[in-house]
Parts: sequence; C-alpha cells; structure tokens
Amino acid sequence: MGRFQSEEVTVVAPLAAKAEETPKKARSAHLIVLSGTNVGQVFPLSASKVLIGREDSATIQIMDAGISRRHALISRDSEGNFAIEDAGSRNGTFANNHRVEGVSPLQDGDKIQIGVMTILKFTYDDAPEANYAQAMYDAALRDGLTGVYNRRYFDERLNAEFSFASRHATGLSLLFLDLDHFKQVNDTHGHLAGDQVLKELAKLIAKSSRAEDVLSRYGGEEFAVLCRDTDQLKSSVLAERIRHEVAACVFVPKVQIKLTVSIGIAAIPDPAITTPKDLVEAADAALYQAKERGRNCVVTRRKR
Repeated sequence: MGRFQSEEVTVVAPLAAKAEETPKKARSAHLIVLSGTNVGQVFPLSASKVLIGREDSATIQIMDAGISRRHALISRDSEGNFAIEDAGSRNGTFANNHRVEGVSPLQDGDKIQIGVMTILKFTYDDAPEANYAQAMYDAALRDGLTGVYNRRYFDERLNAEFSFASRHATGLSLLFLDLDHFKQVNDTHGHLAGDQVLKELAKLIAKSSRAEDVLSRYGGEEFAVLCRDTDQLKSSVLAERIRHEVAACVFVPKVQIKLTVSIGIAAIPDPAITTPKDLVEAADAALYQAKERGRNCVVTRRKR
C-alpha cells in the first residue's frame, strides 16, 4: 500500500506545479471565425488594442454587411487579461448572447457576435486549435496549386464588396485575366511546366496588386482581381502594368517560356451593372473582346 501512495505523489505533484508555470500575462490569444464570410480564419491578438471593423485601418477587417466601419475594440491589460467593448457600432456587439455594455472581460471560449452573420471564438493559448482552424480555412478557400484564393472565396467576397460599394457609392473594379495560348505550354512542355507557369503568374499578379485587392484563380488559366474603391482608370493602369510584366517575364527559366495575357475590366458605378452577376458578365465580355482583338491587350467595358 505504501508503494502505491508514493507513486501517486510522484505523478500528481509535477502536474500541480506545471499549472503555475505559464503566467497569465505570457499567454497568447486568438479569435477564430466560427460563422460568416471568413469561417475558419484565425486572428492573433498580439497588440494591446485590436480594432474590429470594415475600414481599412481596422486591425481585424471583416467584410460583413452588418459590421460597422469601427465595430468593436479588444484590449489587453498588463496582466494579460482581455476585454471587449463596442466601438459605437450600428448593430451592437454581443458576448455569449449578451449585449456588451461598457468594457466586458473575456474568458477562454467566449463567443462574440458582431454584425448579422459573424461569430468569433475567443481562445487563450490554444495553438493546436488555432493552427487546425487556419489550415482548414486555407484548404477551403485557397487554390491548392497557386495558393491564391479560389472561386468559392471570390464569389463570397464579390457579393460582400458589391453590396458595400453599392451602399456607399464607391468604386469597385473587376479584372479578368487569361493567359494567351496556354494550351500550347501543356502540349509542348507538359503539365508540370504548365503548373509552374500558373504558380509564377499568380505571384506576379499578387506582387503588382494591393494588399486589399482580392486575387483568385477563377478557373484553369484564368484569374480574377477584385479591386475595392477603384475606378476604371485606376484598374486600367493596374491591368496594363500586369500585362507588361507578363510579356517581359520568362516563365520556367529552365525551358524559357514566354507568354502574354489578355485582360477584361468592368467597374461600378455603372447604370447597366446592378448585381454581382452583371459585373462578372461585363468583365468576361471585355475579356472576350480582348481575345478577339488579337490578345495581349486590355479591354475596358464602356459605360452606356
């Protein structure tokens, strides 16, 4: 009996001591999106103050129509305690189904609702869960080959960005890009070389675009760039820059592949474009015209 009592003491004592090893102020925290347009995305709370909202200066920017430009503020004190407060939002901020009034402390596992659809989970020091959620988010919304956003994410952001631009009367441009004669690359050099071309093209477009632009692989060798607060003139400048850089690029240096790209552009406000579908069809029609004009050119939809 004495031997078993001794073993219990040996096991329990280190576990009790371990619980005190990590001071609260040293713990990290994350927000994990449980519902809304960014399901699975993970936001680390590394700053002492974190603003959540739609505006570009927000630390955590979420494009939910029900979220205000400055919606909620999360703060951390010197002891590592986190709290949330509403930042004067239109629809309010809720923690565990209770409206946040003043400054409300956050506990591990709390659910935060902002806007109509977005629910965030607050979690302390849960790296495995955060990493898993981020991996699932990337797998669901990223193109497996190029790493840029996929068609699903594009469709979600298009709807959100179109609603925002229409409501606030701001510009929104859509660029459709398609590699010219890409089939010849696969036929001549093989599909592995073709895949490498697409990877390099995605990096080139991303480098030319702004951080707030949404770059996605729309299908095959076709890419889309959604540009917030951008009119036709500005989007045309971006398109020409991309076109010139593609023409000057040597893809897959080992086999020296040279290519060109055709680009179609549509933008709002435009009286003839009243839905996200209209914007896609207009940009697609402009791309078709660019192909008809001999490729390696940019065509912008003319407003009627």
